Amino acid sequence: MHEERPRLSGNKLAAYNHITKQEKRILVIGDLHAPFELDGYFDFCKETYKNYNCNQVIFIGDIIDNHYSSFHTTDPDGMGGGDELSHAINDVQKWAIEFPVADVLIGNHDRIIMRKAFDSAIPKVWIKSYNDVLGTNWNWQERVVYDGVQFTHGEGGTARTRAKNDMMSSVGGHIHTQAYVEWMVGRKFRIFSMQVGCGVDSKSYAAAYAKNFKKQAIGCGVVLGGHTAINCLMDL
Repeated sequence: MHEERPRLSGNKLAAYNHITKQEKRILVIGDLHAPFELDGYFDFCKETYKNYNCNQVIFIGDIIDNHYSSFHTTDPDGMGGGDELSHAINDVQKWAIEFPVADVLIGNHDRIIMRKAFDSAIPKVWIKSYNDVLGTNWNWQERVVYDGVQFTHGEGGTARTRAKNDMMSSVGGHIHTQAYVEWMVGRKFRIFSMQVGCGVDSKSYAAAYAKNFKKQAIGCGVVLGGHTAINCLMDL
């Protein structure tokens, strides 16, 4: 018995092939910095996932803020470590329930505790995993690649810089004030760089260090089949 195919051509055939081969339609969620997440960002990301018929999720990193243990100056009137972490875990749980399967790119704020444990010569065996602490079942990685597109948190430079250095389409976060998609085209290549926004409440005390910075870009991104990158900014 042979497979019956519709008689299509051109754009209609391309669209049919995309649908039938189940291309990756990835929602890229920006830095959260829980528990200092902006109200409404969660619903915005859920709606974006639905609008673009996404079937995969990547968190670009900095899931939690760890302000209480920052290497920089902390707010003396802020929450203590136990309270901040408890609130962060509660915030993360709603994301884990909505998106139980996801890749997470480990951000500089995520790894603060790991770095301090390392500096204190504490062996890894004594340290809990991110999933154990936050109650998630996510895939925590430094870098993932899908459909020829690399995703990293972005500590090593902007998505634009990484795309040029690696000659590879690149998606990154980390920089809260930038959100763009930029294409680079040559005779034998066509790649894009996408800097996604974030979901941080700029009025929180944890974001006070950036009060004189440019306005934050609140948003997320979508990558379709490795061929299309879309930046989605939240109405504020």
